[in-house]
Amino acid sequence: MQPILPRNALRADDAPRVELAPFALRALRILEDAGYEAWVVGGFVRDALLGRPGEDVDVASSATWREAQRAFEARGVRTHETGTAHGTLTAVVDGHAVEVTTYRADGSYADDARHPRKVTFVRSIEEDLARRDFTVNALAFHPDRGLIDPHGGRADLEAGVLRAVGDPARRFSEDALRILRACRLSAQLGFRIEDKTFSGMMANKGLLLRISAERVARELERMLVGPFAGDVLLSCADVLAAVMPELVAMKGFEQRTPYHVHDVLAHTACVIDATPPYPLVRWAALFHDMGKPATFFTDEEGVGHFYGHAALSETMARGAMARLKLPSAFAGKVLQLVRRHDDDLLPTPKSVRKTLLSLEGDLELFGALCDLKRGDAMGQAPRCRGRVDEVNAVETVLGEVLSSDAAFTLGQLAIDGKEVLALGVGPGPLVGEALRAALGAVIDDEVANERDALLAFTRRWLEERRRATVAKS
Repeated sequence: MQPILPRNALRADDAPRVELAPFALRALRILEDAGYEAWVVGGFVRDALLGRPGEDVDVASSATWREAQRAFEARGVRTHETGTAHGTLTAVVDGHAVEVTTYRADGSYADDARHPRKVTFVRSIEEDLARRDFTVNALAFHPDRGLIDPHGGRADLEAGVLRAVGDPARRFSEDALRILRACRLSAQLGFRIEDKTFSGMMANKGLLLRISAERVARELERMLVGPFAGDVLLSCADVLAAVMPELVAMKGFEQRTPYHVHDVLAHTACVIDATPPYPLVRWAALFHDMGKPATFFTDEEGVGHFYGHAALSETMARGAMARLKLPSAFAGKVLQLVRRHDDDLLPTPKSVRKTLLSLEGDLELFGALCDLKRGDAMGQAPRCRGRVDEVNAVETVLGEVLSSDAAFTLGQLAIDGKEVLALGVGPGPLVGEALRAALGAVIDDEVANERDALLAFTRRWLEERRRATVAKS
């Protein structure tokens, strides 16, 4: 028997078109053939209505997780008990994970401001949608029965507004991570956060301290790579300060230099938006000028200076990333970018090889440094935009260096440690020092990267090193 159509549903022939992949349709049919009601809900429906591609399919159903498990496994579909305490089961349908959750209403929340102490399973999809975070996510769709939109989510999608379902203060006190989710969705979709919703975020931002660092970092990263991340950084800085207090000093801090037309936070927002949307460069863009307020001073003419700000920004970034528990290898790369974002990069083979050497031949890091420097120039005064062309020229030279097979790592040298040992050097750190000296000479165009030339250079270097040691003794 087909379920009764909710009175606020748009019938399938009137509703906007939502295309469901075969695996999603199969998941619905399996539950319905077993006698249960099922709807595709949340972000997939939202993105489909916006014309955005969606991959993760969530289903809400009248079936309990055990009933859903029996229905799927009877049809040969594997399941995983991923959140059964809250009524959630994951079914692997034709190779795709589908999260199926029983209609529910959340009770009071635990001290982590993230998980309800208990859930109450309810009878209708409308009751289930009432517990969700934002109106644009409180949507349900069925290919036969149409779209359910009890909270005006479709209108908010059309208006580009992010609005909490019901009382914003309650929504955010239930699950504080929703505060960062609002920032992330705004950065991804370009939606304005509705005033009452923003007030609820502000009133509850202190609860973010109860959320695990890993979850906070994940939402911040998804926000940073959004196409509207800079706008959100500016509009939500007072909210984000709860997890990134370094932003407070940056907001409204005027730089007072002819090279800048924005305060530190607005400049940072511009740099973020002017860099490609991948995590490494976006995190570096967020941190790169964080030390400016603390290093600021004006000269006799009232011009601002920030000597040492890159080093202090690196220190502050290290603390922030440790607090957020970002992976150490990734954090190390971000720190290199922050430390070196003001370094001179010249469009010459020698300069490019030296930079590659200092980056241990890491081409990804070299590319990210170029992206950051380009973005930094775009966020400065118009007079500085020519620096973008300089960085482009550096990348052109990089291509020439790579195509010429010029050496910029020890592994590319025409000699190795065994040949240094054969010159009479005992095993130890001197072997590495000799090789690095030879590589430096190749990069400085003092010697060709050829075996005989490098061995002759290394003999001279070792002899000079021996004489210097004798002289000291």
